[in-house]
Amino acid sequence: MEKTLEQNDIKTAQAFAGSWNNLPIGSVYTFEQFTDWLAPLTQSDVENKSVLELGCGNGSLLVHMASWKPATAVGVDLGDSIVSAKKNTAAFSAIEILQGDLTTFSSQDKFDVVYCIGVLHHLKNPKVGFESVVHNTKPGGKFHCWVYAHEGNLIVRLIVEPLRRITSKLPWWCTKYFVATPIVTPYFVYAKSLFMLPRWSFLKSLPLYEYSLWIAKRDFAFFRHVAFDQLVTPQTRYIKKSTIESWLKENPSIEEGQSYIIMRNGNSWKFGGVKKI
Repeated sequence: MEKTLEQNDIKTAQAFAGSWNNLPIGSVYTFEQFTDWLAPLTQSDVENKSVLELGCGNGSLLVHMASWKPATAVGVDLGDSIVSAKKNTAAFSAIEILQGDLTTFSSQDKFDVVYCIGVLHHLKNPKVGFESVVHNTKPGGKFHCWVYAHEGNLIVRLIVEPLRRITSKLPWWCTKYFVATPIVTPYFVYAKSLFMLPRWSFLKSLPLYEYSLWIAKRDFAFFRHVAFDQLVTPQTRYIKKSTIESWLKENPSIEEGQSYIIMRNGNSWKFGGVKKI
């Protein structure tokens, strides 16, 4: 079972690495997106602290994390995306990039802050990834995760998921340029149109309304990047709030009354807490 888990996650990591290593140097995310993903964590939680990102991709979030002035920051990723991650973070002496499986990564000293953004839902066993996040957090330290929600993603689960089962078997460049590009074009027009309209209350019932207003601030290249993320991975899970609640409740290392679950843009969950001292 463990071997199968590792093989599935390696395929996922390498699928993403093919694209990450062919992007221009720099972060694909804006600082606004970074702070949005990390909230309710802020610079005060990070400054002069030790930080760990599990599943760092090409280091896009760590580039922004550097501006929060951590004492040290470590990024871990299973795939060859560490090549571009090291290039993107080369100017920051406090940042170190390591290649490793986030589900088995274990630091002796642990970290003040551990976060995992957009990765757990691509693992064969997301709960094992979450447990690693908590395991690598110091007693009294904070952890934070973000995942695709089961709630609010019906249209994605019905349309994108069946297509993903095919496109994940294609070369990454074929999926990105010949599938993701044409398929995301009508959604790009839809999101931009919603953004230009007044915020009439009846529009809120439209599919992906909140998310569309958020992503409409970005250009077409980012839309394609998101669509590619959905289509290239061999596995994606859409996680229910009740599942996250059980993860937080069943882990004895988490401080009671200090955890949180926050709906983000109507179709994803941010959650985290504090590790017991």
